[in-house]
Amino acid sequence: MDDSAKSAEPREFSSPLLSTEILQAYHGNDGVECEEKRQEETWSVPAILILTTLVAVSGSYVFGSAIGYSSPSQNGIMDDLNLGVAEYSIFGSILTIGAMIGAIISGRIADYAGRRAAMGFSEVFCILGWLAISLSKVGWWLYVGRFLVGCGMGLLSYVVPVYVAEITPKNLRGGFTTVHQLMICCGVSLTYLIGSFLNWRILALIGTIPCLVQLLGLFFIPESPRWLAKFGHWETSESVLQRLRGKNADVSQEATEIRDFTEALQTKTEATIFGLFQLQYLKSLTVGVGLMILQQFGGVNGIAFYASSIFISAGFSGSIGMIAMVAVQIPMTALGVLLMDKSGRRPLLLVSASGTCLGCFLAALSFFLQDLHKWKEVSPILALVGVLVYTGSFSLGMGGIPWVIMSEIFPINVKGSAGSLVTLVSWLCSWIVSYAFNFLMSWSSAGTFFIFSAICGFTVLFVAKLVPETKGRTLEEIQASLKR
Repeated sequence: MDDSAKSAEPREFSSPLLSTEILQAYHGNDGVECEEKRQEETWSVPAILILTTLVAVSGSYVFGSAIGYSSPSQNGIMDDLNLGVAEYSIFGSILTIGAMIGAIISGRIADYAGRRAAMGFSEVFCILGWLAISLSKVGWWLYVGRFLVGCGMGLLSYVVPVYVAEITPKNLRGGFTTVHQLMICCGVSLTYLIGSFLNWRILALIGTIPCLVQLLGLFFIPESPRWLAKFGHWETSESVLQRLRGKNADVSQEATEIRDFTEALQTKTEATIFGLFQLQYLKSLTVGVGLMILQQFGGVNGIAFYASSIFISAGFSGSIGMIAMVAVQIPMTALGVLLMDKSGRRPLLLVSASGTCLGCFLAALSFFLQDLHKWKEVSPILALVGVLVYTGSFSLGMGGIPWVIMSEIFPINVKGSAGSLVTLVSWLCSWIVSYAFNFLMSWSSAGTFFIFSAICGFTVLFVAKLVPETKGRTLEEIQASLKR
């Protein structure tokens, strides 16, 4: 892949977004208001930026398809390979173990080989994994394949949001980065839908298609300008920045800011994971790790993996409930993408966390009424409404914004180590919740959801007190402010 490869200048698309700060930087303070009104109608987004983002987030679709694969393929795999429930549970859970391994190495690969190379490595893992699953004759080949796909997922879950955040301008960064979560939702939903009609081996082969799309697309997109600057490739970094912003954009201020900030950080050594626990990184680490812990301990994977059984336990149809979840999830995630750079991260997080708190409380109330044998006609509907409110609210903000903020708050000299740690914490917490969920539900269904509701309520306080607003600020401005 040639970082400096030239391509024809792309045509440009109109968008109603432009920040006052950019206008002030480019045109000075005089006449900013008039210029802003004019530009708001015609602000252009280069085609190369859209193409680059789409190639990157095709990896997010791979992520989603891997999560969605185990549910529709369960009966076919168990019948064809004579697996028991315990053996199939290993197949399901080994994905998360692979993802934790991928998370540990993700930062180092992305830092030393580059963002594009990290995405390429992840897709090689995923392709080999899908092929191993598709060709499996015995159970252990399934496990090897699933583990390899998990390693690829761990890499993708870190590098995709980081890469998209580093290539996009500050007034579009939130929305573009949240497309990562939207594509995960699409991957889960479409794999679940297609898997209802296709054999599990064919479904695994279909899983290689988005991997190949990204692998081939990587040859046509540029490296991150901030990664290039980190390694002293100043001219290439500015040239890539110009391509990503459009031929008529003035990138001098942004390029200078990236260069100054990177040079200031080069006096400091690369931090290891243990080196992150210093006072200067304390706030960034608290926000990044805290959001991931609260995201997972709010119960999302327990609800997602066992949604059908939740509806059945509440006396409702599992299939209708799953269809309703998909119908809510994708539109609400798309709404979050549209609102991200208009309302800001904090307001969306606050609304989202409040909604997940309410959704868990309604589901808990449904199970509580069931235990009391009261309102038997109402409790199934209450469970359905609760899970749908939770799903919609989570998709609006808590699903994608923690990854957006993770990609924004860490300076380039610690981004690899910090990103690996945050991604590892996310996958570890995901595994803990997935593993413990059935035990918790056996103990008390109502109690489980009351616990989730309390954690979601605490998330509201955490966001209100600690999470900074990053909308409309460059990565360098955000990172400098968190060191104060």
